[in-house]
Amino acid sequence: MAAETLVLVGEKLRAGMTTEEINSIVHEDTIRRGAYPAPLNYKGFPKSVCTSLNDVVCHGIPGNEVLKNGDIINVDVTTLYNGFHGDTSATFYIGTPSPEARLVVETARRGLELGIAEVREGARLGDIGYAIQSYVEAQGCSVVRDFVGHGIGRRFHEPPQVKHFGKRGDGQRLKAGMIFTVEPMVNLGRYEVEIDADDKWTVRTVDGELSAQFEHTVVVTRDGCEVLTQRQKPLRFSENLSAVLAV
Repeated sequence: MAAETLVLVGEKLRAGMTTEEINSIVHEDTIRRGAYPAPLNYKGFPKSVCTSLNDVVCHGIPGNEVLKNGDIINVDVTTLYNGFHGDTSATFYIGTPSPEARLVVETARRGLELGIAEVREGARLGDIGYAIQSYVEAQGCSVVRDFVGHGIGRRFHEPPQVKHFGKRGDGQRLKAGMIFTVEPMVNLGRYEVEIDADDKWTVRTVDGELSAQFEHTVVVTRDGCEVLTQRQKPLRFSENLSAVLAV
C-alpha cells in the first residue's frame, strides 16, 4: 500500500503545487485503502506524510511551500494497516534538475541499492552502513549520522537502529525474519544537520546544501532479503523523466 501511494504521488507531482497538496493526496489515498497514515499525530507530527524540500533532510511538514522547477523533494510515506507498518520514500525531481541535484539524488538512490544488497542472514548491520558510506563519499557527498533506519512492524520505530555509515563486520548479526528500513540520507555538502527551533520537526543541512533520501522496508531471508515495499511499476521522478534519468 505504501509503495502504491508513493507511485501515485510521483504521477501527480508538478511545479506549482504545494506540499499541502501532496499531504492531501497521501491522506486520501491511504484512507481509501482502509488504512491509516502513520505519521499523522505520531508524537505530535501534524500531517499524514513528510515532505522534505531541497535542503530539508527529513521530517519536513507539508504546508504552503510551492514546488518550483529545479527543486528536489523527498516524500516519505508510512501506511498502517491491520496493525502493521510499511515505510518507503523517494526523492523526486520537479522539472529539470541541476547537475548538483542529480548528483545527490542519484547517489542516494544507488546508496540504497548497495545497502540492500548487503542484507542477508549472517551479515552484520555494519556491512550495510559501510557499503552505503563508502559509495556516497566516493561521489563527493556525505551520509547523515543523526538519523538512521529502524526496525518496523507493529510499531513504527523499534530496534535495531540501521546506520548508513560504519565498518564492515561491526554491529548486530542479521537473522532471517528481521524487518527494518534502509533509508540513507545523503547531503551534497557536510553531513551535519539541525532541527528547526520553531516546529521541532524539520531537519535541515547546516550548510544549506541539498539533501536526498530513498527508503525501503526489507525482511531478512536466509539467502538475502525481500523488499516489502517493492513497487509494481516505476516511479515517475519528474515531468521530464526521459531527460532526467539518462544517468
